[in-house]
Amino acid sequence: MDPLSKIPVTVITGFLGAGKTTLIRHLMQNPQGRRLAVLVNEFGSVGVDGEILKSCADEMCPEENIVELANGCICCTVADDFIPTIEALMALPQRPDHILIETSGLALPKPLLKAFDWPAIRSRITVDGVVALADAEAVAAGRFAPDVVAVEAQRAADESIDHETPLSEVFEDQIACADIVLLTKADLADAAAIAAARAVIEAEAPRRLPILAVEDGRIDPRLILGLNAAAEDDLASRPSHHDGAEDHEHDDFDTVVMELPEIADPEALKEAIARLAREQNILRVKGYVAVRDKPMRMLVQAVGERVRAQFDRPWGESPRATRLVVIAEHHDVDPDAIRAVLAPQDQEA
Repeated sequence: MDPLSKIPVTVITGFLGAGKTTLIRHLMQNPQGRRLAVLVNEFGSVGVDGEILKSCADEMCPEENIVELANGCICCTVADDFIPTIEALMALPQRPDHILIETSGLALPKPLLKAFDWPAIRSRITVDGVVALADAEAVAAGRFAPDVVAVEAQRAADESIDHETPLSEVFEDQIACADIVLLTKADLADAAAIAAARAVIEAEAPRRLPILAVEDGRIDPRLILGLNAAAEDDLASRPSHHDGAEDHEHDDFDTVVMELPEIADPEALKEAIARLAREQNILRVKGYVAVRDKPMRMLVQAVGERVRAQFDRPWGESPRATRLVVIAEHHDVDPDAIRAVLAPQDQEA
C-alpha cells in the first residue's frame, strides 16, 4: 500500500442486533489480501462484540488491530476516544490496508463522518463507504415503535405531537447515511417480508441505494469494500434528523448490567430474556453466562424475543460469572423488574 495514500475506512452501522459483528467476522475470514483493523463501539460496559472478534484474530487482522471503545457512543467521544484510537491504528508497525468501524446500534453515523474532517486525520484517512444493516424480519414488522398502538393513539389525540419514536429516528438516520444496505437474517423472513422491508428502506432512503439480502453475514467483500465513496465529502446528500444540532444525546436509551449467579437451566434463561422483550420492551440483551456444571462459557445475544445462545470457549482463568448487558429506551429500564425476571429463586445457585 502506498504510504502516502489514505487508508480506507468502512463504517458498519445498523440497529441493535442487526448482525454487524457477524458481518465483520465474515470480512475478517475473507480479507482478500487486505490487512485489516477493527474498531468496535459498544453501548454498555461488557465488551461482548470485541471479545467475539478477538477470538477470530489471525495474521491478516491480529488481536492488537482490534480495538474496543466502550466509553459511550463513538460519535459523542470524537476528541477523547475516536481520534486517538484511529491515530494509534495508523501508527501500528504494519499499517492496516483497511479499517472497519462497527458503531453501536444507537449511534448516528453522520456525526462520525464529520469527524473524518478533523485536521489530525483528514489527510490520512477516508470513508470508503457506509454499510447499513437492517434486520429483514424486524423492518418488515415495523418494530421501530415499541408500542405501535400507543403511538397511533397519540396521533389521534394530538396532531401536534412528533409521533416518531427515538428508534425510528436512529433507523432513518442510518439508512439516510448509507451507501449500501444489507437486509440481514434473510433466511428468517419469507419473500413477502423481504419485499416489505425493501419498500420501507426505499421509502426512507434520500437517494437510490443498493439493497442486498444476506444470511449469516455472508457477502462477497468486493460488494461492500472498495466503494471509494469519500463519504466525508458527501455529507449534504446524507440528511439527518439532527442536522443543525451541535451534538446529540442518547438519553432516550439506557443500559444496565445484570450480574447473576450461575444458572441451572439455559432454556429457562432464554425464555426469561424473551419475556423481557414481551413484557418490559427490552430491545437488546447480550453477555456471558456461567452454567452450572459446564466448563464452557455461554455467549447470549438477544434482539427482542429472538434469543441465541452458544458455548464459545472454556472459562479458563476468568472468574465464572454471569454478566448481561440490557438495553432499552430509558423509561423501560427498571433494574429491579429486570432482575426479578432474570434471576428467579429456582435458578439461583
